[in-house]
Amino acid sequence: MIKLPELFTVTAHTGCEGTKDNSLEAIKKGAESGADIIEFDLRFDKDGNGILSHDETEDKAVTLEEAFELVSSFDGLKVNVDCKTTDNLSDVYRLSERYGITDRIFYTGIEEKDVAAAKTQTPEISYFLNFKAKSLKKKNEKYISSLISLVKEKGAVGINLRHSQCSKKMVEMFRAEGLLVSVWTANSTRVMKKCLSFSPDNITTRYPSALLDMINNLK
Repeated sequence: MIKLPELFTVTAHTGCEGTKDNSLEAIKKGAESGADIIEFDLRFDKDGNGILSHDETEDKAVTLEEAFELVSSFDGLKVNVDCKTTDNLSDVYRLSERYGITDRIFYTGIEEKDVAAAKTQTPEISYFLNFKAKSLKKKNEKYISSLISLVKEKGAVGINLRHSQCSKKMVEMFRAEGLLVSVWTANSTRVMKKCLSFSPDNITTRYPSALLDMINNLK
């Protein structure tokens, strides 16, 4: 038996269900898996156009416009835009408006150094603060309080962190302050169960179908 928040979400990590990372197929598979959110990596090419890429710009990369057009064909599907750079975030807003999905987009990948860019270029789009928390202090109330203060200071809706850096205590304290906790990346059965025990607001996984099946079996 598990108890998850009412608005709990499952995010399909790019490359989910055995697809290629940052591909249109990954978006389609993620949507068809039943996930609430699909995730992809964002960079910009030399002309400032958004492309889906993790490490470097690619000549044949999927464009942000192609991705948003596909997303718009799935009613209610949300998008986690994982920002690898913040060079031209205004392009994200421009294209999301074109395809009518601005209210379905949020950022991750936003570290402290990236907050100013997110706030000034696309104030309409919310973001999680990506943070590398100290695993040994993940149950320490004083430490967790300092993270809460940081997230509030930076204007984020919550924190996005590796599953091993999270704890049930952290989730409880963040939730009490109206902030969200998103954990990544839960790919094995063991890690999925561990993440569910925290009762976070979101779990990101490359295997959304398996995670959703687990949730249904544990209810």
